Amino acid sequence: MLKRLAVSALTAASLFVSLADQPAEAAKAVPVPNYDFSFEGVFGSFDQMAKQRGFQVYREVCSACHGLRHVAFRNLTALGYSEDQIKALAAEYMVEDGPDENGDMFMRPAIPADRIPSPYRNENEARLLNNGAYPPDLSLMAKKRKGGADYIKALMVGYTDPPADVELMPGMYWNDYFPGHQIAMPQILYANSVTFADGTEATLEQQSLDLATFLMWTAEPMMDTRKQTGLSVMLFLLVFTGLMYAVKRKVWSKLH
Repeated sequence: MLKRLAVSALTAASLFVSLADQPAEAAKAVPVPNYDFSFEGVFGSFDQMAKQRGFQVYREVCSACHGLRHVAFRNLTALGYSEDQIKALAAEYMVEDGPDENGDMFMRPAIPADRIPSPYRNENEARLLNNGAYPPDLSLMAKKRKGGADYIKALMVGYTDPPADVELMPGMYWNDYFPGHQIAMPQILYANSVTFADGTEATLEQQSLDLATFLMWTAEPMMDTRKQTGLSVMLFLLVFTGLMYAVKRKVWSKLH
């Protein structure tokens, strides 16, 4: 145990020294831009087609490394998919089930009640296949990262060459918006990485915007309902306040 702690401490110290040697201007955080999302503001709501396009980007690109363990296939009805479409989509995935009568676990086609499976069996396998890096689950990413959807959108378009006086660590890539700038995930989105089913031009900006919208929905799927409920409550309170004021005027008018 002491040996493992010593090795961990040495590794952390080496990483700190390595980052400290980088020029100060290279370590400065670049402010995340404020993008125009349809769901922003009190009256904002999710764009249905943007959610579908974002799910397509996730499914065809991001799902190779990242899971959505908090999202069940049946939840995709909120994106506008029919039950038959969801059944067909779920059947394309294999999930572990069991035990069977022999006490063994087995694989079967997924059903709408199943959660979207991770591309890896466990964290150790994920790290083994990604040079030690662990691709995080994306279900709640829009809520876990400062900047939310703006950060996700910026991260997707933030890949660039490092400054001339900066040497990247092995297996790392430069991203203007990632904390510390050096990130283990390579650029995954390019123009026309997918062909959108609705015919929308798949520019890098569009794909990243739609992906951020979809991941905001996975992190807060009840946002539209919450806003509608809040507006209804505020409207009720305004009407109720007006009625109570009228009653007060009526009651007190007899005492003057």
